[in-house]
Amino acid sequence: MINKETIATPLRRAAESGQVPGVVAAAATADGVIFEGAFGSRDLATGAPMTTDTVVWIASMTKAVTGACAMQQVEQGRLTLDGDIAAVVPDLRRVQVLEGFDANGKPRLRAPKRPITLRHLLTHTSGFSYDMWNAQITRYMAETDTPGIITCRNVALTTPLVFDPGEKWEYGISIDWAGKAVEAVSGQTLADYMRDNLLQPLGMADTAFRIGPSQRQRLARIHTRGPQGDLTSTDTEITQEPEFHMGGGGLYSTVGDYLRFARMIMHGGTLDGVQILKPETVALMAQNAMGDVVCEPMKTAHPAVTHDVDFLAGMKWGLSFLVNPEPMPTGRSANSLAWAGLANSYYWIDPHRKVAGVYATQVLPFFDPAAVGAFDAFETEVYRAVGP
Repeated sequence: MINKETIATPLRRAAESGQVPGVVAAAATADGVIFEGAFGSRDLATGAPMTTDTVVWIASMTKAVTGACAMQQVEQGRLTLDGDIAAVVPDLRRVQVLEGFDANGKPRLRAPKRPITLRHLLTHTSGFSYDMWNAQITRYMAETDTPGIITCRNVALTTPLVFDPGEKWEYGISIDWAGKAVEAVSGQTLADYMRDNLLQPLGMADTAFRIGPSQRQRLARIHTRGPQGDLTSTDTEITQEPEFHMGGGGLYSTVGDYLRFARMIMHGGTLDGVQILKPETVALMAQNAMGDVVCEPMKTAHPAVTHDVDFLAGMKWGLSFLVNPEPMPTGRSANSLAWAGLANSYYWIDPHRKVAGVYATQVLPFFDPAAVGAFDAFETEVYRAVGP
């Protein structure tokens, strides 16, 4: 018998102590959902309570969903993992590598040594980066007046590479380009393709790039943490009229919806009789897909948006998932899958012990110590409750 109260304890403590404004989490095993809980407030300004159906910005948790859409196209032969992706997305032919800046502060650019592939995009080995973790790209964007990716403007995708494809790992806008590839071969917008081929079949009715009227009534505010630890509710929101759908971070969802996606992956591509991906595709996605390259810690270039993310050293990346080569102290098995969203949402999928969990608060900067601590404690209690 699962002791739900012990799983709830660290979540309740984090909310009631004011460490996070509110938190919602859910977990499942092979037998189904074993826990759902919500604590604290989804908006400190109004005191509206966090509920299990609260809608949150899942940010980079979008990446795995976009990756699954891309892998559907690989299954159908419309995309290949190792071919030149510019054959599908011609805009990528114009991409150059940033080598630095000249005496006048102008970017020094050169052609890349090799083409970008879908594998590069899904593993973050393409050379693309995020300005929030790369000061060179921050400087490039300032020099060229290039807007940030969060604007969902096409020009935001025109930043250069910071190394040649395949040579290193750096987290960035790669999966936004994978979303463009899905659009190119499907003939649909990413929002429509995702709805028709993944979200609706899985019953993820609260997941979309656009916040519907029903979802808006349950929407959590994003809060910022000040230097003294104080939390302030904001109006921060992804544009509802984007030039492109941000496959790397544009989705809104609920913890319950995302757990359905996680369970589908955990079960090898099928949930409740609906097959989204073939078992062999999911197995491929769950393996190290970057060879000898390893993930490196992400050092912040924008402390108001993110802390340093230092747990990555030695980690691997599958086809849109972080893969841990060694078991985790929480109980997570080696070669499990995981990632997170900028406003401190997190998930893991353990295909070996058949355990998955999803957790969300809505706080910036990313990798907030209180939010991460509550997530780790939640995961630990889930494994403790499930048993060996």
